[in-house]
Amino acid sequence: MNVEDIFKELPTLNTERLRLRKLKLEDEQDLFSYCSNDAVARYTTWYKHQTIEDTRIYLDMVLNQYNSHKVAPWGIEDTLTGQIVGTAGFVAWDIKNSKAELGYALSQQYWNQGYMSEAIREIIKFGFEHMKLVRIEARCHPDNIGSSRVMEKNGLLFEGILRKHIFARGVHEDVKMHAIIKDDFNKVE
Repeated sequence: MNVEDIFKELPTLNTERLRLRKLKLEDEQDLFSYCSNDAVARYTTWYKHQTIEDTRIYLDMVLNQYNSHKVAPWGIEDTLTGQIVGTAGFVAWDIKNSKAELGYALSQQYWNQGYMSEAIREIIKFGFEHMKLVRIEARCHPDNIGSSRVMEKNGLLFEGILRKHIFARGVHEDVKMHAIIKDDFNKVE
């Protein structure tokens, strides 16, 4: 199995309230709306978008990943409004070791309503069923309680603090590591 086998055509995934789909050029304003929010960008590895051009650069990168059949995020579309309210997906896939890492961001107006947990649950299911993963990891800043809750709601167990693990926005930061293995996911379902 290789990345192209799975990501040649990123499939659309549907949940009760969401459609996880490829991003499109027409999504730039929705993306800018939440990527330019201080609270959303606070614990990310990227700087908040200052202008729509920052969003276009990000969107071009994602579209290139799609076209190159590389691991790329899904846009999270609210099925009621048709708006893109976040992104989620795998940011890295270690095929040899059958593991991948999750990453996600969500518009602040959708926080604390279960939307990201709903999206992540579907992505984890996709990873275990279609990518044949054995382990799925996610990391977050130690102060990012909301992200930790999303992980825990989806069965990712806290495994520890990785000290000075990433260099993000000019500083070395600690991260909390959470993970779920396929055997545990199958027990939760």
